[in-house]
Amino acid sequence: MSSGVPTVALQRLKKDYQKLLKEPVPFMKAAPLETNILEWRYIIFGAPKTPYEGGIFLGKLMFPKDFPFKPPAIYMITPNGRFQVNTRLCLSISDYHPDTWNPAWTVSTIITGLMSFMNDNQPTLGSLVTSESERRLLAKKSKQFNLKDKTFCALFPEEVEQIRAEIEKMNQEELDSIKEEETALKNRRRGDATRTTPRLSSFLSNIMMLAGVAVLAFAVRYVVLAAAEIEKRG
Repeated sequence: MSSGVPTVALQRLKKDYQKLLKEPVPFMKAAPLETNILEWRYIIFGAPKTPYEGGIFLGKLMFPKDFPFKPPAIYMITPNGRFQVNTRLCLSISDYHPDTWNPAWTVSTIITGLMSFMNDNQPTLGSLVTSESERRLLAKKSKQFNLKDKTFCALFPEEVEQIRAEIEKMNQEELDSIKEEETALKNRRRGDATRTTPRLSSFLSNIMMLAGVAVLAFAVRYVVLAAAEIEKRG
């Protein structure tokens, strides 16, 4: 992890990481790769009342060997509608502007600045122009997108477990909804069958009654004709 990394950069990045672990910053996490402390992954949690609410956005920081005297390159990996993915972002805290860089800035400072810029609409190299509705849709898709990233799964196991639990819950809710619809359909069919049976019974009763009336009429007519024939013979 520390092979080939100058002592100053190594010690500073270790210090920044320990600080993040001891003093977590709201709506963000970050961790270095096990194989290279100069390459980090960060995640930004979409803040409430923003188009990114509910989303988790993965990004990458590439630190130079002479950090903290020079700034890192900043990338976004998860589609979000604000920044192009896998593209160096032009920010005052990135390597695009070494003249504005402050060596006192830490990893948490960098990501906090990125979050602030993300919630703004100020254009820059690497930014996008999209609607809020599109960003909200991407926020909903972000978690499942991140599950496909092996590095995300390795560095942020708590978030992976949470996402999988949410997906399982959604699948169960969908399954329950399907079962409810099937039950309702069966009940409707039973109700239709119950309503059809009395109708059929009533129809058969009417037919039988009409048949009885016809038979009775025929019998009466036969009796009358028979009586008339007897009178003629008498």
